[in-house]
Amino acid sequence: MDHFSRSWTALRTAVAELGDADFARPSGCAGWLVRDLVCHLVIDAQDVLITLVTPVDAEPTVDAVGYWSLVEPPTGEDPLDALIPRLAAAYGEPWLLRFHLDDVGSAAGRAAVLADPSVRVGTRDQVLTVGDYLTAYVLEWTLHHLDLIAHLPAAAGPPADTLAAARAALENIAGAPFPAALTDRDALLVGTGRRPPTDAETAVLGTLAARLPLVLG
Repeated sequence: MDHFSRSWTALRTAVAELGDADFARPSGCAGWLVRDLVCHLVIDAQDVLITLVTPVDAEPTVDAVGYWSLVEPPTGEDPLDALIPRLAAAYGEPWLLRFHLDDVGSAAGRAAVLADPSVRVGTRDQVLTVGDYLTAYVLEWTLHHLDLIAHLPAAAGPPADTLAAARAALENIAGAPFPAALTDRDALLVGTGRRPPTDAETAVLGTLAARLPLVLG
């Protein structure tokens, strides 16, 4: 729960501190500008709110690791992926996106703090506890924080503890640890295909290199 709140607060703070010109810069999500990514975060916040008020009287089918599935890299043909840039452009002024994310995002953050971690909720045809759901989202927020600042070197990055938590989550998904020689940030970027590994990184990754990237869906 703490990691969820810290990662989400850090990400929303990073968006709030962006200059207007930054919204037109590329993000770490292929084909998306920063404004597109921020628009996606608005939808993510809505999903969190919806899920937290969707209790299910059934046994969990997944945990925080099982929530994620490995998928093929995006092609840009998914209807929702294609919708995001059009929706982001419709906001027009960056302040509108900032306002909407702050409004909905603050509500999602408060709802997470107030939620009972043991309650079971439904989302994506899955059932899991609120605690596992919020834990899964630490990886989402941390990766998207790295996406947000991919071409903004002066922007603040994710907190060290949530980077470490996200790395541990990715290692659980991979079923193997990443080499200690890789920083948490590099393990996340290389592990999810946000940048290719260097020759030195490929060497230390060993057999794990052939299984990368891990594209999460």
